[in-house]
Amino acid sequence: MKRILCLTLFFPLMFFAQKKQPTVGLVLSGGGAKGFAHISVLKEIEKSGVQIDYVAGTSMGAIVGGLYASGYSATEIETIIKKTDFFKLVQDVNPRKAKPFFEKEHGEKHILVLPINKGKVGLPQGVSKGQNVLVFLTELLSRVDYIQDFSKLPIPFFCIATDVETGKQIKLTKGSLPLALRASGSFPTLLDPIEIDSKLLIDGGVANNFPVDEMRRLGVDIIIGVDVQSKLYKKENIKSALDVLNQISSYKMYENNAEKIGLADVYIQPDIKEYTVVSFDKSKEILKRGEVAAKQFTSVFDSIAKLQVTKRKPFDLKNSDVQFSVNEIEIHGIQDYTRAYILGKLKIKVNDKLNYKEIATKIGFLSATENFTIIDYTISNLKEGKKLILNIKESPQKSIVRLGVHYDLVYKTGVLINYNQKKILSKNDALSLDLIVGDKPRYNLHYFVDNGFYYSYGFSSRYNAFSAGVKSNSPGVNEIDLSYVDFTNRAYVQTTFDRKFALGIGVEHQKLSSKTKTISTPTNEPYVFDNSNYVNSYGFLKLDTYDDKYYPTKGIYFDGRFKWYMWSSNFNNDFVQFSQIKGKIGFAKTFFNNLTVQYTSEAGFTLGEVKSKAFDFLLGGYNENFINNFVSFYGYDISELSEQTFLKSTFHFRYNFYKKQYLHVLANFARVDSSVLNGIDLFNNTKSGYALGYSINTLIGPIDVKYSWSPDTNKKYWYFNLGFWF
Repeated sequence: MKRILCLTLFFPLMFFAQKKQPTVGLVLSGGGAKGFAHISVLKEIEKSGVQIDYVAGTSMGAIVGGLYASGYSATEIETIIKKTDFFKLVQDVNPRKAKPFFEKEHGEKHILVLPINKGKVGLPQGVSKGQNVLVFLTELLSRVDYIQDFSKLPIPFFCIATDVETGKQIKLTKGSLPLALRASGSFPTLLDPIEIDSKLLIDGGVANNFPVDEMRRLGVDIIIGVDVQSKLYKKENIKSALDVLNQISSYKMYENNAEKIGLADVYIQPDIKEYTVVSFDKSKEILKRGEVAAKQFTSVFDSIAKLQVTKRKPFDLKNSDVQFSVNEIEIHGIQDYTRAYILGKLKIKVNDKLNYKEIATKIGFLSATENFTIIDYTISNLKEGKKLILNIKESPQKSIVRLGVHYDLVYKTGVLINYNQKKILSKNDALSLDLIVGDKPRYNLHYFVDNGFYYSYGFSSRYNAFSAGVKSNSPGVNEIDLSYVDFTNRAYVQTTFDRKFALGIGVEHQKLSSKTKTISTPTNEPYVFDNSNYVNSYGFLKLDTYDDKYYPTKGIYFDGRFKWYMWSSNFNNDFVQFSQIKGKIGFAKTFFNNLTVQYTSEAGFTLGEVKSKAFDFLLGGYNENFINNFVSFYGYDISELSEQTFLKSTFHFRYNFYKKQYLHVLANFARVDSSVLNGIDLFNNTKSGYALGYSINTLIGPIDVKYSWSPDTNKKYWYFNLGFWF
């Protein structure tokens, strides 16, 4: 308090004698989420009318300071902070609408991703690549994206990063501002390092977390320093190996801290010691602590403001909402991916009319492919329209291993080992191999060449096998133990639209085997229903705008397929050509924030004469990883209902009552017949089933418990699922 009073008296006397307007520099320290307190100090500075002439920062201080230097007010920055989910941002969680259609269909089932370097499985450099952070900053800073010299910003600015090779500080004063802020905030183990000017950079806090010394070298008259750093641990607080590592990495950070504090004319240290660098969910409390600290300096700020007679002219910022014509597109840095692939993912063509926000959103679409570590862009003026310049750094990581776990009542326990390799035979290609080891070993192989705007093509192979007790229509046998094996290979061509639609055609080889030991032959061999090879052609149309694969709150889903069975090795000597049509459409809508109503309708039709029961539609049980003609139906056991056609509707009421926990009420109705469209009464002999359930969305995927029954049979069933479906 004595220092505050002295400064209040000292400032007017000093500058009155000098007869000049003082320059004021603002230095904001690093501190992760604790840096939210900087915003409250900025608000108090603005309220007093203090004009900041230079801003410097490290890590979160660089991000807050960079936004302020770019023309955002403290109130605007506070609004941004409050509406941003930093946990999702830091974890590189892309909105599902941004993901490629291939990832929507075959991804979203892994709990751990490990890189492969030189044939060895390793650990990632950080929890996140940090691309979403860069996209986030790029969109926010679009109003000044044409400024490459940070001294030309509305308020001159610099930030600090650390050279990971030498441990020395790097002062960033020019180039891409979003890239500089991303580098300064590359917290070790949380965000990957980032390369700028051939230097690999990490969080500036490692080298200089409170760059008051650098501000003093600029000759600024008054320095206001806001310090949200932690202190070194006391020995009684060091309880784990992680604590030891944090302590070791902090020695250099606090080495000259007392000296730097002494260089600040106004030193503000909010009381936030109980918060951590990842206390993103405590923004309100941290903002309040910052406000309490800042108000102690109100009189100091007022005194400084009185000395600033001349105010700078308002900076003419671009309106980022105004559309302009993109007349040229220049792409730098691509080797393994084609221009068509890049533009296809961005959904940008020459002469498109876009604004800065729309471009930033489209950058997010390209980022969601996870093929690039840096996607930076600038926009330059042409005689007519503008040029979009993309600076891309491809991910050197071409191979990864992804892991998942699962349990259900049909496939039992399974561990997923996914191997993903890019650039195998051509540019833009990807290989994904799922190996499931456990009670029911199986595999899924996908090779796909993504040509962006143009037609893409691929090959897939699948082996799937399971056994289950199913209802039997044989005289004197109520249930049989069915053993089912599927081996399918496909080649196809498809095109996608806006990551929502996929349209394609293909050819298929399928080996189907279904048999049972419950019914024996005269030689005591298992009875074989089918053991044939088939050659088929097929077409498909898919639409997926669900915002979540497992718990959608909005969106539409459609999957329509037509398959023509053209040839068979004819195990039963009764094959004739036939076709099947199968479709599924769903809608999700949320009311009152957490009550979601999801409606799904499914149908299957057989066109032509089919004598083999292996191609019946088989309804019953609850699994989201059923294949071929197996269809879930609550209230009935697996495959209990079977015929050549079916119609089914499901009403699903899902209540998100606490964080990631849900209560479920479900009702499904179906008609299963040789031809459900024959006759006047479409709803004759309708089957029904109901279910109540609880689920929680965890790091390993959904954990579901459901109790179902049917008034048709008075049978009751329990269903349990653990982990992502595969």
